[in-house]
Amino acid sequence: MDPVRAIADALLYEGYLLWPYRRSATKNRRRWTFGGVFPRGHSERHPDGAWTMRTECLLESGNPARVQVSVRFLQVVARQVLAGSEPVDELVAGGERHLSWDEAVEREVTLEGPCRAPVAVPGGSAREPLPGGAIVRSWEALEGAVDVRAEPVGGGIVRIAVEITNTTPWDVDDREEALRRTFCSTHTVLRAATGEFVSQTDPPERLRAAAAACRNEGTWPVLVDGRRVMLSSPIILEDHPRIALESPGDLFDGGEIDQLLVLNILSLTDEEKAEMRDSDPRAREILERTETLTPEQLMRLHGTIREFGLTR
Repeated sequence: MDPVRAIADALLYEGYLLWPYRRSATKNRRRWTFGGVFPRGHSERHPDGAWTMRTECLLESGNPARVQVSVRFLQVVARQVLAGSEPVDELVAGGERHLSWDEAVEREVTLEGPCRAPVAVPGGSAREPLPGGAIVRSWEALEGAVDVRAEPVGGGIVRIAVEITNTTPWDVDDREEALRRTFCSTHTVLRAATGEFVSQTDPPERLRAAAAACRNEGTWPVLVDGRRVMLSSPIILEDHPRIALESPGDLFDGGEIDQLLVLNILSLTDEEKAEMRDSDPRAREILERTETLTPEQLMRLHGTIREFGLTR
């Protein structure tokens, strides 16, 4: 997989669902906590839930018209189980239990060069038939925009600014309902066809003032895969982050150690595993992957020394 995409996907699902990956777990009753760009009406009541996200970074010796910008986020999808035509909390159909809860769908807006692109997602629903019932997945309409601008700052340096706004109409004071109209886990990927981006974390001395003048709100840009790609993340990262080669796959919690999460999953009771399996399709994939890890794969999670600091 493209290393940039791998890091971006890890960000997209960070905090999507946390161990013990069950619907009933207290920590999973308040989800979508990173990178939210909320409807403006909600933000006006709750300023901690911003309706804008802004990224600014420096491009050196490059053509801003050839910078590709991709804004990615999750949209909450309500999963309602029906018994016949009646909404229910759960249903056993075809030997499997299905629970009503929330899922998410990936959204992406891509543009090139300084310009403005709308975020326009129509509301809708999809029905999945089951023996004796169905699963209905529904999502709300989203409105907003992505605005990319470029400003020369001298010496062949251009400041690239990306502003994301959520103008979805909403005027009810209810966080859970507002989340259905939020750009969740939002992040931005900038790719330069020419020139190179400047590190915001550790810029060269001659560009420190210009880097300090960049305004980043709700996100922080880091270099990825060289200097032609900048990833603006709602989670603090260092330049050139990487997915560990030993990682068996996403666990939705980059702040934890994979080995500990894997061992915790394996220690769940059969009843807890059943709820994990039935809570979410992505949780089921984590469980199935974990239960099939070989002893060799488990040992690889124990630790790896990648660099030695030698002194004399």
